[in-house]
Amino acid sequence: MAKKKGNRIQVILECTEHKESGMPGTSRYITTKNRKNTPGRMELKKYNPILKKVTIHREIK
Repeated sequence: MAKKKGNRIQVILECTEHKESGMPGTSRYITTKNRKNTPGRMELKKYNPILKKVTIHREIK
């Protein structure tokens, strides 16, 4: 999962609202982050095509 190139690593973002809705499927995005600037878990607002709205996507391991 983690591709190392300096301080940048690849992370997976998963929708937080989708789990609670009970609908089948998942909404996931892959992005990179700088480990030094963002040591904690990342949260971004991204579009969920299944729920058809913008939701919060949180970094998973």
